[in-house]
Amino acid sequence: MNPELLITEKLKEAVFTLYGIEAGKDIFQTQATRKEFEGDITAVMFPLLKYSKKSPEMTGLEVGTVIKQISPEVESFNVVKGFLNIKLSTSFWYDSFRSIAESKDFGQAPPSGKSVMVEFSSPNTNKPLHLGHIRNNLLGWSVAKLLEANGHNVIKVNLVNDRGIHICKSMLAWQREANGETPQSSGIKGDHLVGKYYVAFNNTLKREVEQMVAAGASKEEAEKSASILQDAQSMLVKWEEGDKEVRNLWSTMNSWVYEGFNATYKRLGVEFDKTYYESQTYLLGKALVSEGLKKGVFYEKDNGSVWCDLTADGLDEKLLLRSDGTSVYMTQDLGTAHQRFSEYKLDEHIYVVGNEQNYHFQVLKLILKKLGFDWSDSIYHLSYGMVELPEGKMKSREGTVVDADDLIENMVSTARETSLELGKLEDMSKKDQNELFETLGLGALKYFIIKVDPKKTMLFDPKESIDFNGNTGPFIQYTHARIKSILRKAADFGFTPSLSGFTFSEKEIQIIKLLNTFPEKIAEGGKEHSPAIIANYCYDLAKEFNQYYHEVSILKESDQALRDQRLMMILQIAKVLSKGMGILGITLPERM
Repeated sequence: MNPELLITEKLKEAVFTLYGIEAGKDIFQTQATRKEFEGDITAVMFPLLKYSKKSPEMTGLEVGTVIKQISPEVESFNVVKGFLNIKLSTSFWYDSFRSIAESKDFGQAPPSGKSVMVEFSSPNTNKPLHLGHIRNNLLGWSVAKLLEANGHNVIKVNLVNDRGIHICKSMLAWQREANGETPQSSGIKGDHLVGKYYVAFNNTLKREVEQMVAAGASKEEAEKSASILQDAQSMLVKWEEGDKEVRNLWSTMNSWVYEGFNATYKRLGVEFDKTYYESQTYLLGKALVSEGLKKGVFYEKDNGSVWCDLTADGLDEKLLLRSDGTSVYMTQDLGTAHQRFSEYKLDEHIYVVGNEQNYHFQVLKLILKKLGFDWSDSIYHLSYGMVELPEGKMKSREGTVVDADDLIENMVSTARETSLELGKLEDMSKKDQNELFETLGLGALKYFIIKVDPKKTMLFDPKESIDFNGNTGPFIQYTHARIKSILRKAADFGFTPSLSGFTFSEKEIQIIKLLNTFPEKIAEGGKEHSPAIIANYCYDLAKEFNQYYHEVSILKESDQALRDQRLMMILQIAKVLSKGMGILGITLPERM
């Protein structure tokens, strides 16, 4: 039972009893009582003064007295200035705990009837996934699972950017420098191999620009007219014209990349309900641009390029088709948005894309609105901050990114070293040990990234993330394993978790309060599109257990009923931790 909803109902009854007013619920303001005051729920009295015509303190005393009379759930109250602090009875918390224990899927909201599409990952097929992609994938996945926990029907989609000038750069460099190198012949993972030639292209371009500048050209002129860039642009035109040789090379190199991507996705525990490909959707955008030209929403310049003038909306002019007829990102985003809202009855479409694209999505929604699509209001850009390293920002073109596969392997290796140093794994088979190291390494990586509010730029420190103490994934994983160990030992002794009706201690009531807020945290996280809320809730709950574990005896408790009730308490903690961390895509081990 939500205590704030309960007290709101009682406030409404009290106001009617005292003042004869049928007040709306929106006038009542309640919140959890601050730690320095006695109570569980605090109600603000100031909005009620217009009914009572009395001081805040007197109003609080009157309302508190009536609530105490009509509510067996209320044990006591006190008034501090204009705030009524209400302490709920032990029986209320007992009933709340029983409800939690008896719930088959505590925290899961009933079906909402709302359909939400979440697009995330959206990689380019010219390079492997890197640390920035990891934040995108983990955020997208956990947001989708969080929305499912809120009862929504969620469609997880990926849009692969498999065409465009950046793809042609890798293709051109491979043609010129690879001597037929393949993933099979080189032993290099497919996405890594293609990324190698993307870096090679940019290195060649850089040398060519330097030579042109040394010969007297300006840097800007050199960057635009460099022959290797001109050749890549010509290749893109050929691709759009359907040139057989270019298309065959494109298909072959993309197949290498997809195989590499899928291996990384599998290790991250990420999957999609549907994958879209830009090569299959960009023409849909071109059709919308053509339609917009006819309607006068867009205009064509003398060189044949097509634009949308957004200056009257406080923005700028947006290019939609280049002079050579090739499309840009905005073109295909128009097409895919239209396709998805045609395919699905969506209440919301969430794009998980970094904050450097804030302007892009502002323009996307505005252009769709100008084209007459009111569903554009249902588009939400989940803008997240970049991931930085102690050394600074990453740069794909220079090959200075943190590769996703290397990072995952490093995290697992660090988990292995840390676990072996701590010991306690001697009786575990090598297979089980390796599975544990994988679970811990990925848990550390996922939690460290997800616990940060999505809007914030974050600094990633692999060593800090793997710590078994503090606000980390391994700390929560270890807590769960410890609980499971206690429960296994209890079962061996024939002990069974149960509720006895005993009076709870203050610490136990504190834990019940925290458990009771889990559904609220899921609702809050879903509303804010922030799985960080769930991550930090799980950390708080793990901390509470560890304090409780050190304060009380469980297996050695001589009072059988009290012992079994404590077993029930830690069992519910383990269940909620498992549910919460599961939303984040993090596995909690049974033993460590």
